[in-house]
Amino acid sequence: MISKKIILVGDFSTGKTSLIRRFVDNQFSDSYLSTIGVKISRKKIAVDETVVQGLIWDIEGGTPTKPVNTIYLQGAHGAILVADITREETIENLRSYIDIVGKHAPNAPITLVLNKNDKLAEDQQQQVYAHACERYADLCEQIYLTSAKSGEGVERVFDAIARLMLSQR
Repeated sequence: MISKKIILVGDFSTGKTSLIRRFVDNQFSDSYLSTIGVKISRKKIAVDETVVQGLIWDIEGGTPTKPVNTIYLQGAHGAILVADITREETIENLRSYIDIVGKHAPNAPITLVLNKNDKLAEDQQQQVYAHACERYADLCEQIYLTSAKSGEGVERVFDAIARLMLSQR
């Protein structure tokens, strides 16, 4: 088994904690509890013949007046950057998180997540997704649509980041 540090980074209230709870515990809650500092969860991720022990760091969301604490990014093997598909500013802010992760965890592959897709009609989801792909395709490995509420795409994101981390061994 190989241990890998996975960080989830993004603006406040984008669903980072909910994605982790859905992935680790298969649970979802509509109540919002802001993460303060960092919370670390663990889950094994099977990738072909290898088991990755994911050390999943839920990092406090950034705001315009309080940026992400970069000390939590150091030593990351993979990064999942999360935006709220219904809040354009969180998608715009992904560029700054890409830069921050690139500076503090330069070898970590980056995957982008547009979360809360259950709140938009499918045609709207595809429109926002296409726009994000145009803007960020050259800056990250992959972009996914997810819903922590329904669970859609969540397993796929963590499987993808585990595969990317293993490919960079």
